[in-house]
Amino acid sequence: MKKLAVITGANRGLGRSLVQEFSASGWNVIAITRSPEVLKARAGSTDVLKVQLDVRFEPGPELAEALNGRPVDLLINNAVQGAPHAELGTIRADGVLNAVDVNVAGPLRLVQFLLPNLLEAPDPIIINVSSRLGSLDAQSNRDFSCLSTSYAYKISKAAQNMLTVSLAQDLHGRIRCWAVHPGKLATAMGQTDASKDPRSAARQMRELVDSGDRASPRFCSLGEQDLHW
Repeated sequence: MKKLAVITGANRGLGRSLVQEFSASGWNVIAITRSPEVLKARAGSTDVLKVQLDVRFEPGPELAEALNGRPVDLLINNAVQGAPHAELGTIRADGVLNAVDVNVAGPLRLVQFLLPNLLEAPDPIIINVSSRLGSLDAQSNRDFSCLSTSYAYKISKAAQNMLTVSLAQDLHGRIRCWAVHPGKLATAMGQTDASKDPRSAARQMRELVDSGDRASPRFCSLGEQDLHW
């Protein structure tokens, strides 16, 4: 039986590349997208099911129908929300809260909904697509002071890392939980120093999943050394 991956934020960038990579590698994929536009991933493939869902809301019957009671071997929480960089006096608190809703509460909603299916899989993994910018250690050392990053993105990614640690502690011995920085991706949300092709990151993500690494929690950067929390 083919393994099943559930991937959020699947309509573009890294998410679309992840859908293509895992489906091409023999996985069944449930691709979760917020918008109703057609998912451009392996057109005509029966290995990919698209579910429209905004992760700011509780999953519902459409996702349950796509699952059809199957075990979930892999959940990749890739949907992401940022905000434009702004000076301190003009930062909108609602923008910070929206990023936390998508980047932290969104993955929590998916984990809670899929938990019975994850626990039915023989060796399940939860991956929260994180960022080097969520490292408190690196930020406190001013490693990224040259980058114009929003409060919303940094705060929400640091909180998402704490979610990963909390899940790993709660699910120890049952589900591996990883925070994964995919690299400096050349996407619409990429920083000025970004050049990595999302397809390369997707391949490295699939190789990481296939590696059998037993660490949990783990904060890793694809193709590089692990990061400090």
